[in-house]
Amino acid sequence: MADLEFFTSQELINELVSRQTFLGVVVHSQDDLKEAWQGERLFRVQFNDNLDAPRASRLLEVLANRMEDREEIY
Repeated sequence: MADLEFFTSQELINELVSRQTFLGVVVHSQDDLKEAWQGERLFRVQFNDNLDAPRASRLLEVLANRMEDREEIY
């Protein structure tokens, strides 16, 4: 049985976007969330070479529009 290992969120995100099979974007808080979210937060968007910046932007726009329309996103 393997030992349990701990990784930071950033290490896990880096592992995900480094995979050639990953096609998408990761949106995450710039800072670790230690307590309840209040006020404004800064977010980072990461993607790999499978998407260029304009395509990643269009993907985020489609998701934002669906969220505004309250459609379910799968």
